[in-house]
Amino acid sequence: MADTFRIDHHFLGEGSLSAAGDESGSQFIQAITGSGPPTVGYVSAVDAVGVLQAALSADSEVQNACAYSGDVLGYDIERLKSVEFRARLSTALGTTATTMVAFGLTSARNDAIDSITEALLFRVLGDGSGAVLVESDDGTNDNNDVATGETLATTWKRFVIDFTQGLSDVRFYMDGGYGLKRVAESTTFSVANYTAGLQFFAQIQKAANTNVGTLQIDRFSVEFKEL
Repeated sequence: MADTFRIDHHFLGEGSLSAAGDESGSQFIQAITGSGPPTVGYVSAVDAVGVLQAALSADSEVQNACAYSGDVLGYDIERLKSVEFRARLSTALGTTATTMVAFGLTSARNDAIDSITEALLFRVLGDGSGAVLVESDDGTNDNNDVATGETLATTWKRFVIDFTQGLSDVRFYMDGGYGLKRVAESTTFSVANYTAGLQFFAQIQKAANTNVGTLQIDRFSVEFKEL
């Protein structure tokens, strides 16, 4: 069996993240649209030691709050075994479909999530249901907004992207309240057309309305195969 190693991020920082072009050695940076403004930063929570948070404000304007790896695509997709997030919506999304959350792995970021060329994502749309969707895209194979049957609200939940079956059969898992379960299993998620790197990506956004919403991520863990 091949040796593996894991990198865990628990976001034990304080304050906001640096902006693009001012990384200052930080692995995670922010991209902000809106003068309200929306915010991205590290916070403390009563039930978590360190949390990465992206939050919309109630100002009626287009807003986007994103934490990502600055388009440094350092996670070689061919060496990935699994990726895990622990996440919640500490403030629920406003009930408009253009208010949305996405987190996972991507190639170069884009404010328009569906314009990202390569991605493996968990998503929640602001339709009031809290329903979690999953999607994958490798530039050729594209599976958008596949239902999981699970929801995300104010309770912390685990999310896993599993690569152990190969890039032609990447699998999504989610905490259904009784441990991890495979979700969207009737869909085959292939990213076999992509063989380069990916990055951490977590984004909350809205159109010009007064909707709010707060995405919190308590843990981001990546397991790799050794060379």
